[in-house]
Amino acid sequence: MHISRKQVWMSTKDYLIIVFAIFLYAFGFSAFILPEKVVIGGVTGIGTLAYFLTGKVYMLGLTQYGINLLLLGFAWRIVGKHFVFKTIFGATVISLALSFIPELFPEPVVPGQPFMSVCIGAIIVGIALGLVFTHNGSTGGTDIVAAMVSKKTNVTVGRTMLYVDFCIISSSYLISHNITTVLYGFVVLMIISVMVDFIINSNRQAVQFIIISEKWQRIATAVNHHARRGVTVMDGMGWYTKHNVKILLIVCRKMESVTIFRIVKSIDPGAFITQANVNGVYGQGFDQIKFKKDAKLEQQLDEEAYQMAASEMGHS
Repeated sequence: MHISRKQVWMSTKDYLIIVFAIFLYAFGFSAFILPEKVVIGGVTGIGTLAYFLTGKVYMLGLTQYGINLLLLGFAWRIVGKHFVFKTIFGATVISLALSFIPELFPEPVVPGQPFMSVCIGAIIVGIALGLVFTHNGSTGGTDIVAAMVSKKTNVTVGRTMLYVDFCIISSSYLISHNITTVLYGFVVLMIISVMVDFIINSNRQAVQFIIISEKWQRIATAVNHHARRGVTVMDGMGWYTKHNVKILLIVCRKMESVTIFRIVKSIDPGAFITQANVNGVYGQGFDQIKFKKDAKLEQQLDEEAYQMAASEMGHS
């Protein structure tokens, strides 16, 4: 199978960004959260508990790596081997990073401000995890569980992590007997979940354009060729002028909106344009619908379609 240079570059870029995000994760955790004795949940949280029990920093990475190998066995068929390979890579890098980076930060970077420290750390960790997920990778642990659930349902990655990590953070009280650090752990959990969803959804945000122009044909063709997006042409009438007009409907990623504006401005600077954010776009080059089928509803729809077809044949 021939692999183009573009595919090689895209794959290499993914791995480079995953490595950067993992070290960003390790820095945020080691410099701001771990020195405050806070358990953040997930496999890293379990590794943190092992570290607190043994006093050995390497237990962070070792515990995390062992659990990740177990979870990857379950993830293989559900999320695909490509995701698993990147997860093995990510889990290996983060286990190594968490085995030595914590030793560089024996004290909090922001001394005497535990709440500020954990908030800053949570923001950094959330951004890092979001970057890893948007490039089809994983740091392992509950990320693997979240990815499996996200593949099958419309439950967000951040929300899945929230459910799983809640139990792990709560169990940390049995070791620390400090309700303050447990509460800090929940604060970290909430911030990480919000940041993960923010980073992932910002990559998927879509906008809808409505464009009215006398040069609608040139604009539609240019959008097809240069923006690589489809255009729907609709008939309309300006009530003030009583003239018939053509209306262009375009849906694209938010990051592509600048290209649409440039195309329209180059062809017809006086065109009428509206832009609106779209909450969800599915099919035709966008996201896939992940709702499970309702067998009963599907049967009813099939019966209705059969009755309509029989009725049309009867009339003919």
